Amino acid sequence: MTRVSRTILTTALTFALLAPAAFAQASGEGLYGETDDRVVTKAGFILIAFFPLFILMMSLLQWKLEKRKDAKKAATKARAGGQVWKGGW
Repeated sequence: MTRVSRTILTTALTFALLAPAAFAQASGEGLYGETDDRVVTKAGFILIAFFPLFILMMSLLQWKLEKRKDAKKAATKARAGGQVWKGGW
């Protein structure tokens, strides 16, 4: 386990140290270009819209999976309680 944790730590540290140099340019701008108030405002609105939608989608997914699990449990319970399986041979 020590070897795995050491490898993960080394990889994370290497990525953290090399990432700024990979995305920087001579002008100091990133991949998107110049960032002004308009860009920051639009990014904020995107975040405001994303998180509630993400929570809604994950809640609907969990609800659907719970419903499926409950139906499977009910079907198993119904099969186990039938008279067909009580007699043996």
